[in-house]
Amino acid sequence: LEVNARLQVEHPVTEAVMGLDLAQWQLRMALGEPFPFSQAELRPRGHAIEARLCAEDPERDFLPSGGRVLALELPRVPGLRWETFLEEGREVSTDYDSLLGKAVAWAEDRAGAIRRLDAALAGSVILGLHQNVGFLRFVLGRKEFTSGKYDTGLLSRIGKDWSSRSRELPPEALALLGTAKARPLASGASVRIPDPWEHLSGWTL
Repeated sequence: LEVNARLQVEHPVTEAVMGLDLAQWQLRMALGEPFPFSQAELRPRGHAIEARLCAEDPERDFLPSGGRVLALELPRVPGLRWETFLEEGREVSTDYDSLLGKAVAWAEDRAGAIRRLDAALAGSVILGLHQNVGFLRFVLGRKEFTSGKYDTGLLSRIGKDWSSRSRELPPEALALLGTAKARPLASGASVRIPDPWEHLSGWTL
């Protein structure tokens, strides 16, 4: 049993289902303010799921990856919360924790939360460094995960499938994606780049 006075990295999930701002209440408690409600009055609602976006290379056993963020798009949709320090032009170092941010999706049930999170990840673009967005979507789409019947050995069991799947997308495809994104940025225009992991076949270079 771990007992400590700090907020865990998963606290947005609790906030989403309880409708509370835990960070705010932690500060209020430190100031000596009383809670205006009791534990018995708190009722969870719906389901929330969190994904950690990390500067890691799934192709190299999740080794940390650094680089400059060349382009960044994180879709804003109802029921979806992003927590990140990322911005275009920011340099990400390998000297610190690889966590880039968190995406937290809420829905009335677990299946809906998974779909909302997957849609948000599908619409996100992070160019300039290796990250695990594609791998997160791979896990979200596996029946072993969606069934809810899994354990800590899940990634070891499905990792081989990810390796064979990821090789279907040639590095040249990602290079072309970066070029397509960089051109409108140079002119000040805005464009949405589709998620390359949605199109793992039919690529023409």
